Parts: sequence; C-alpha cells; structure tokens
Amino acid sequence: MTGSRVFESGRRRIGRLNGRNPLGPTPSALRQNEAGEASADAAHALLVAEGPGALAPLAPVTPDLTAAAFFDVDNTMVQGASIIHFARGLAARKYIAVSDMAQFGWQQIKFRVTGKESSEDVASGKEKALSFIAGRETEEFSSLGEDIYDEVIADKVWAGTMALAQAHLDAGQQVWLVTATPLILAQVIAKRLGLTGALGTVVESEDGKFTGRLVGDILHGLGKAHAVRALAVREGFDLKRCTAYSDSHNDVPMLTAVGTAVAVNPDADLREVARNRGWEIHDFRTGRKAAKIGVPTALALGAVGGAAAAVLSRRQED
Repeated sequence: MTGSRVFESGRRRIGRLNGRNPLGPTPSALRQNEAGEASADAAHALLVAEGPGALAPLAPVTPDLTAAAFFDVDNTMVQGASIIHFARGLAARKYIAVSDMAQFGWQQIKFRVTGKESSEDVASGKEKALSFIAGRETEEFSSLGEDIYDEVIADKVWAGTMALAQAHLDAGQQVWLVTATPLILAQVIAKRLGLTGALGTVVESEDGKFTGRLVGDILHGLGKAHAVRALAVREGFDLKRCTAYSDSHNDVPMLTAVGTAVAVNPDADLREVARNRGWEIHDFRTGRKAAKIGVPTALALGAVGGAAAAVLSRRQED
C-alpha cells in the first residue's frame, strides 16, 4: 500500500460496528478502537512503503527492535496545539475562514484553562474541519503541511522533549508521535523531527482526495491506547519495554498501556496521577503557574489573532 492509498479506508470497517451486542462496548469505544486500528494500519503501511533506510541514523546504532517510545504532540512535543498552528497557516492561505479559526482557538482556550473537552466542542470542531478538507487532494494537503510546519511550528518544538526523543533514537528504538491531529499532518511533524512516524486521526480518501469522513473517530483518549497496542503488534514491540510521554490526563490510557510513563509539562490532573504512581515528571516551561493557565491561553489567542491579521492583510492587498 503506497501513496495516498494508506489513508483510504472505508466504510467497510465502520459498517462492522452495526449490530453489536447491546451489552458490549459503547459506540464511542468502538469508534475509538476503529480509529486506533486505522491509525496503526496507515502508520505501519507508510513505514513499510518508505523502506528501512528512510530514517537511517547518521551514526551506526544497534537496533533495539522490541522497545519504542510514544510521544503526545500538543504541549508535550510542540508548544501549543498543532491543529491550531496548522489552521493558522491554512487561514493565512484562505483555506478556512477567520470565524472558523476563531472558533478553533476558543475551543483550545477552554480546554487549556479547564483541562476538559466539551463533547459539543469536539463535534462542532470535527464537523468544521472535515467540511473544509472534503474534496481536497491529499498530496496538496501534505505539501501545505510541510510549508506550515516550517513557517509556524518548527520554532515551537520543546528542546527538552526532543532531547528525550533523541535519547530513544540513540538507543536504537523507534520513536512515534501519537496525536489527534490528522495523520497526514502528524507525519509531516515526525519527518521534520527525524522520528520514525506518527499515529494520528485517519481521514478517509478516495482516488487521492479526502471524502470528508473519518475512519472511526478522532484519535483521542482510548483511541491512542488502541493505536499504540495495534502498532506494537505490527512492529513486534514488547509494551512492557516501551515508554510513553504526555502532558494531559486524557492520555492516561496510553500512558498505562506501556511499561514506563513520563509526564511532560503536565496539567494539574496528570501531575497528581504521576506523583501518586511514581512516574517521572519533566517540566520544560518557564513559570509553572503561567504555563498552566496563561501561556496556553496566550498561544491560542495568538493563533487566532495571527490568523485574522494574516487574512485581513491579504484582503487589503486584494
């Protein structure tokens, strides 16, 4: 499976969710399982398509084939929300409206201040995102992602977190990003950072164009844990020898799916969980209180304001 076909899935999988035992898993849990399986399938297919030499290290390293590291992206590897950064770049290119950009930003502000996601916000955000991606070519979107990464995201990578990832690479282990961001964009971040690959939300495509439908659901919470387990099966990892990193208590399912869990720039709830369970904690932010509330809010507001300014500037030029 090569090229955009790795993102082509279909309704055959989703259709199997119908007719389940009413006493079994909830529809939401089934969608998360579907999202995790689809993400692992696509990520593994991309790795196979690129070949073993695609991310060869500069210096010889003895491969550690049964251990791997899994990193959340938003506020763990990258300062702020990666989807907001990408949306900011898309707004500057008139791919989305300023009003939609503002809505995405407001949802992130609420999440970062409260630490909780509203189901209504998630649903509306998903609907908006899928509406503007429907019908667009996957290759075009990947190219846009590369440009936006270089312009907006590159200087927002936490150096401390990248050093942790590099330590795993130096030990010969695979390093994967695990994020709700669309897989095609998550792969851009992984490649730019020299990591093995990414597990992300899979957007269905046909004939090289996005259909505007997800395979399963947004990769989040339980979905991330499913994706990690599914990839471990495909790659032959021993999960007890694997390590996971995150800033959010929402990722506790992923963190507890592996042998070693590490809290990076943790929110209050994850910090408490980490302390209670004796997990390692890293905080690369300056001014802990500001980082907990003020910095994420400022980042989201900055993303909204930056997008609006960019689009308004272009309109004036037009």
